[in-house]
Amino acid sequence: MNKSLVSAKANFGTLPVFLTAISTILGAVMFLRFGFAVGSVGFMGTLAIIIIGHLVTIPTAMALAEIATNQKVEGGGEYFIISRSFGVNIGAAIGITLYLSQAISVAFYVIAFAESFEAIKPWVASEFGYELYDNRLFSIPALLLLIWLMVTKGADLGMKALYVVVAILAISLVLFFFGTTEFAEVFDSSKLFTSTTSENGFFYVFAIIFPAFTGMTAGVGLSGDLKDPKKSIPLGTLSATIIGMIIYVFIALKLTSSASASDLINDQLIMGKIALWGPIIPIGLAAATISSALGSFMVAPRTLQAIGGDQVFPNQQLNSWVSKGTAKNNEPRNATILTSVIALFFVLMGDVNAVAEIISMFFMVTYGSLCLISFMQHFAADPSYRPSFKSKWYLSLLGAVMCVFLMFKINTPYAISAIALMVAIYFYITMKNENKKGMATIFQGVIHQFSRTMQVFLQKTEKEKTEEAWRPAVLCLSKDSFERYGAMEMMKWISYRYGFGTYIHFEQAYFSKESKKTAELKLEKLIKTASSSKNNVFVETLISPSNTAAIIQAIQQPGISGQPNNMMLFEYKKGQKEWLSDIIDNFSVLKTAQYDLCILASSDKGFGYKKDIHVWIRKEDYENANLMILLSYIILGHPDWKKGEIKIFATFAKENIAQEEKSLIELTSSGRLPISAKNIRVLPIDENKSRLDLINEYSVDADLTLIGFHEGMLKTDNSIELFEGYDKIGNILFVNTLTSKSIK
Repeated sequence: MNKSLVSAKANFGTLPVFLTAISTILGAVMFLRFGFAVGSVGFMGTLAIIIIGHLVTIPTAMALAEIATNQKVEGGGEYFIISRSFGVNIGAAIGITLYLSQAISVAFYVIAFAESFEAIKPWVASEFGYELYDNRLFSIPALLLLIWLMVTKGADLGMKALYVVVAILAISLVLFFFGTTEFAEVFDSSKLFTSTTSENGFFYVFAIIFPAFTGMTAGVGLSGDLKDPKKSIPLGTLSATIIGMIIYVFIALKLTSSASASDLINDQLIMGKIALWGPIIPIGLAAATISSALGSFMVAPRTLQAIGGDQVFPNQQLNSWVSKGTAKNNEPRNATILTSVIALFFVLMGDVNAVAEIISMFFMVTYGSLCLISFMQHFAADPSYRPSFKSKWYLSLLGAVMCVFLMFKINTPYAISAIALMVAIYFYITMKNENKKGMATIFQGVIHQFSRTMQVFLQKTEKEKTEEAWRPAVLCLSKDSFERYGAMEMMKWISYRYGFGTYIHFEQAYFSKESKKTAELKLEKLIKTASSSKNNVFVETLISPSNTAAIIQAIQQPGISGQPNNMMLFEYKKGQKEWLSDIIDNFSVLKTAQYDLCILASSDKGFGYKKDIHVWIRKEDYENANLMILLSYIILGHPDWKKGEIKIFATFAKENIAQEEKSLIELTSSGRLPISAKNIRVLPIDENKSRLDLINEYSVDADLTLIGFHEGMLKTDNSIELFEGYDKIGNILFVNTLTSKSIK
C-alpha cells in the first residue's frame, strides 16, 4: 500500500467504527421505508427480510473481522482487504464498484434527508402560500453544503457530528417505542402471524430495505484513521450489526401493533404519528441521513484514494491526482471532489427506490467477494493466514451464495449489469497493467488442498479393475524434449479427454547444484511449452547418470489421477539406436511393473496432416490389437485429428481371411468405434512379399502407424531390427500390452 494512504494522524478508536456503522444502519431506510415494508409484507414478511438480509451481513461482518485480524489493514477499508487477498487487479475491479456504491450512497442519504422536510411542507404552504413539490429544492443545497464541509473540514468534522447524531437517534427511538396510538389499544396480537401479500412482490420490498443493513461496513472505510484496525474493525462492525438487527425486529413489532397496513404504506413518516413526540422523527431522520451521508462521504474518497495509491488506473496522472492527500493529515481532497460530482448526478435523479436498488447490487458484489475470500482461506490452509478472530467456513459460503441469489432475485438486469461492469473493469485493468497479478495465492492454496484431498480419496477408494474400465495413465520419459516434440504431442492427444499423462524430461547427469538448476530451467521451459499448446499433461524433470536408473525412477512415479500409471511411452529418432537399445534392455523392468509399452519412432515426416491412423494387426501379436485400436480412438478424440479416420490392416493366412475380417468388423461395430467396414482390410500373407513391405506400401501416406510387438520378439540378438526398415512411412507407434484390454 502506498505510504500516502496511511493517515498522518491515525487516532480513531473502536467507538467511531461502531457509531459510523450504527448511525448508517439506523438511518434513512428505517425512518422512511421500514413502515412501507411492514405494511406491504406484514410482520412475518418483515422478519423474513431482516433474517435474509442478515444472512448476508452477519457472515460478511464475520468475514471482515476474520480477514482484518490476519493482516495489517491500512487505508482503503474493504478495498484494501479484498485487493490484498485476491490481488490488485481483482481487488481493483471489485474496489471500483465498491467505490461507486459508496459514492452513490451519498446521494441516497441526501435524497432521504430532503424527504424529512415533508412534515414542514403543509406549514410552508399555509404560512407563505408556496407549494414545495420538488424535494430537490432541499437535497441539492444540502449536498453542496456537505461538499463544502468535507472539502474544507474533512473527517474530523464527521466524527464530531456522529456523537450528536447517535444521541438524537437514541432519543428518537426511545420516544418512538414509548409512543402509542388508538390502533395499538385495539390491536389483536394474533394478527402478527398472518401472511400479507405485497402488490410489488417480496424481493422488491427487500431491495428497498436491504441498504439499511449494508451500513454495517461503513466504519471499515476509516481503517487508515484507526489506531488499531485489528481490534476496532471486528468489534465495531460486529456489535453494530447485531445491535442493529435486534432493534429492527422490535421496530417491526412496534409498527405492526401501532398502525394499519394502509397507513404504514401510504405515510412514509408514520413513525412520527406513533412517537411520544412526533417532531422527533423528522429531526432524527434529518440527523441520521446527514450522518450517513457524512459517513459515506468520508469512506468513498478514501477507497478511491487507496485505488489510486495502488496505481490501478492506466493513466499515471489520474492515479497521482486521486491518491493525493492534504499535507496536514492526508485528507483525500481530490477524491472527495470526484465523489461530489457522482453524488450530484444521482441526487438529480431524486428517486430513493431506484438509487436503493443500484446500491444494493454494488454492495452485494462486494459482500459476496469478502465472504468468498473468507471461505477460500479456510480451505487454502495458508500458514500465514492466522487470524485472531475466526469465522466459520459454512457461514462465509452461505453469505457468498446468498449475495449471488439475492442479486438476481432483486433485479436481474441490474445484477447482470453490475457483474458485467466489474468484469469489464477487471479485464481493462489487467490489459493496461500486465505486470500485476490477476489472481492471488489464495486460489493456488485452495487448489492444492482440493488436489491433495482428491488424491488421498482416490487412493483409498476401491479401483475399478475390469478390462472394460481401462484408460491410459501414461508416463513418458524423454531425453530429447527440445529436439523433437513428437512425444509431447502424443502425450497431449492421449491426455486430452480419456487418459492422463506425466511427461518427464530426463537430464542425464549426476545430481548437483548445477544439474538441479539446469533441470529447473528446463522444467520452466516445458511448462511454457505445455501451456502454449493447451495440453493437459503434467510435466516434470528427472536427473540421473544412468539410463536404467532413470527408467526405474520413472516407473515409480505416482499417478497424477489417483489411479496407478499403467503405460510407458518412449521416443527415439529413426536411425538412432542407442536410446532404443536401452529401452529394449530394460523391458524386463517394465514387465515387472506391469506397464504397457509404447515406443514412438519419429521420422522427418512427423505427423503429417493428422488425417490417417493406420493400425496393423497380425496373428502373432493379436493380444495388442485391442490396445492399438483403443489408443487410436483416444488419439482421434483430440481436435488436432478432427478430420482424421482410423484404418485397420490385418495380415492372416489366406484360408482365414473371411473369418478374421468378419471378427474385426464385429469388434469395431459392437464396440461403437468410429471405424467403418470399408476401412478394415485383411491382407493375405504372401510368400513373395513380407509384412514389412506391405506396411511400407499401404501406410506410405499414413500420418501415424501403430504396429504391435510382443516379448518373444525382443529375446533375439537382433531385436533392434524389429523397429527398423520402415523408412518410407512417417511416425510409428510400436505397442506392446502386458495386461489384456477389452472392447465392448
